[in-house]
Amino acid sequence: MSRILIIDPQFKDDPDIEQEVAGPDVTFDILRPGDGEVPVEPLRSADAIINCRSRHKLPQHLVAEMERAQIVVQAGVGFNHIDVDACARRGIPVCNTPDYGTLEVADHTLGLLLSLTRATTAYHIRLLRRNDAWSTLELPVPPIRRLRDQVFGIVGLGRIGLAVAARAAVFQMKVVFYDPYVPAGTEQALGYQRVTSFSDLLNEADIVSLHCPLTKETTNLIDDGAIAAMKPDAILLNTSRGGTVDTDAVERGLRSGKLCAAGLDVLPVEPLDRSHSLIAAWSREEAWLEGRLILTPHAAFYTPQSLADMRRLSTLAAIQFLQDGRLRSCVNVALLNHYGHFADAAAGVARKPPRQCAV
Repeated sequence: MSRILIIDPQFKDDPDIEQEVAGPDVTFDILRPGDGEVPVEPLRSADAIINCRSRHKLPQHLVAEMERAQIVVQAGVGFNHIDVDACARRGIPVCNTPDYGTLEVADHTLGLLLSLTRATTAYHIRLLRRNDAWSTLELPVPPIRRLRDQVFGIVGLGRIGLAVAARAAVFQMKVVFYDPYVPAGTEQALGYQRVTSFSDLLNEADIVSLHCPLTKETTNLIDDGAIAAMKPDAILLNTSRGGTVDTDAVERGLRSGKLCAAGLDVLPVEPLDRSHSLIAAWSREEAWLEGRLILTPHAAFYTPQSLADMRRLSTLAAIQFLQDGRLRSCVNVALLNHYGHFADAAAGVARKPPRQCAV
């Protein structure tokens, strides 16, 4: 009988969805470490590990304690908090779950944009506090604009980026994108305009929307220089990874007026750091930020349906490998091969790892 450890699951009750996918011959251990480090002992007895939140890191010293683990699955898209190299040295594939929540994140992105450009949140808050909001003279909020013919710039044309592009096009916006990893000619098939550099996108877009992974290349992608390169009155949207945006630069851009508005679902520090000067000003509802900054709690992915999909698909990735050696969305294939553990992402197969490998 296999044992699967689920770290900090996003459900309160029994792992019913997981058990249905895995079948009766699998035992699930549930670990809820809160904000603390993942304890060592449960890792030692697990044949597979499903990690559910990025706040729980799996660094090298914890990977070294995975005596039985054959696979690690991140129940979500981002995996920066897992030492994929240490896992590969032990022959442990690391898989993520990129095919859940795509529709939700795309909808949320447009929801942030609509809330800014139609001032729905700002008007709602005004009406809670006073009655003069009915006057036409009181209606202007800086980000309000007609969306038709606005240039919607997408950084990263993956699953979510494509879904966002389709929604933006429905609003009759011109969609441009920057993604050096998308094959040549994709723009012709999709009907969107490719730009050849990030700076070109910043120069052209009225709205800049991030849909890229967090890598060395994209860390603090939006910094002072990027904001300076944006068009006047540009709007920034981020539903990707918090580390792609320098929050200090966003504050400077908003204070100076160079950046018109921002809608952020993700932040470099989560839960949000209320001592940060921008977050503090937002919390105090300072007038200069009215209608210009919307924060949501890393919730773009969430619907009950998407959460069920995430649970089902992450469990499926673990079970397929445990039972058949099949890989599903493995993110450290190259590293596995580098360390002599055969893995073929295209074929979806891998040789099961020898447990005696040392980190």
